Amino acid sequence: MKVTRWVAAGLTAASLMLGGATGADAQEKTKLRFQASFPASSLNFDNFRWWADRVKLLSGGRLEIEVLPAGTLVPAFEVLDATHKQVIDGAHSAAAYWVGKNRAAALFGPSPGGPFGMDIVDLMGWFYEGDGMKLWNELYQVELRRDVVPMPLTAVNNQILGWFKTPVKSWEDLKGRKCRQTGLTAEVYKKAGLTPVNMPGGEIVPSAERGVIECGEWVGPAEDMKVGFHTVWKNIYMPSTHEPATVLELLINKATFEKLSPDLRAIIESAAYEGTYRHFALLNKLNADAIEEMTTKHGVKVHRTPDDILKKVLEAWDEIAAEESAKNPFFKKVYENQRAYAAKVVPTRRSVQPNYDIGANHYWPEKK
Repeated sequence: MKVTRWVAAGLTAASLMLGGATGADAQEKTKLRFQASFPASSLNFDNFRWWADRVKLLSGGRLEIEVLPAGTLVPAFEVLDATHKQVIDGAHSAAAYWVGKNRAAALFGPSPGGPFGMDIVDLMGWFYEGDGMKLWNELYQVELRRDVVPMPLTAVNNQILGWFKTPVKSWEDLKGRKCRQTGLTAEVYKKAGLTPVNMPGGEIVPSAERGVIECGEWVGPAEDMKVGFHTVWKNIYMPSTHEPATVLELLINKATFEKLSPDLRAIIESAAYEGTYRHFALLNKLNADAIEEMTTKHGVKVHRTPDDILKKVLEAWDEIAAEESAKNPFFKKVYENQRAYAAKVVPTRRSVQPNYDIGANHYWPEKK
């Protein structure tokens, strides 16, 4: 979809050329249309809407972005190509959805293993203070030949193991279960004998109701409750190591983005940066509220994930990443770049900051 612009009647050619605060810049407006890969009922979509509202406010109404939920114009997993072809101007999605095009996409979020022990703060550091943004653009524009510009939008924190029809006792106990998983995470759990089923978030609960799947993961307590997981499954397991640093993506058609004025491009980027950290902080509170509600009102049992699963996930991911690095040069390039960044920041953070459990256990000892 092309950028739509209009200029208020009565402006003279001279005022357009001047482009001052009372000229074209104050009157010219742009409208864009974006679609998400997420359902309208999700918190991810709520943050997408918040970002669009923020862009409009910061631009003084000069840039309006219509945001649409998954499936409105194109299927959830087709927004990348739709943005490239300008069927839509942009999208809110997850890089891991494109592993079928290049498996290195998973490294830009959500990636199993951290990667390398990094959390969302470290991963955002790699994007903006390391080589992450440069490599992300290279993935889409060079490796995939898609005319899009990516940037982080919406941190969904450390994802949980998921929801299950029946309790889980160990890594071996995952064998034979049919569970919604996506990206390279699906391959991690496949090593346990689990049968992964890939589907958009909006299809998970309906599939569970029909008995197509008996377990699934989406994001975490608050987001999962928002789309109805608690209505079909009563066992929730936390935490997990399969996606501990999860950031979603904003995609914009490159030609469309470059037609915007420098200040509007900066507003888009700044609002996305703000929206990502905002959602990171917001989810901590919403998750606490969700756990309280699901246990007191809906009969959900909260379980701690068995330790062997937490460890086996990392071991399985290391095997997959090593195999992929041996045959995919771009995957290896990104993976090694992340490793080099993590080698600096992760040990340093561990030295500078006390373990979270020290303060948490002093004031809020874990209940056994």
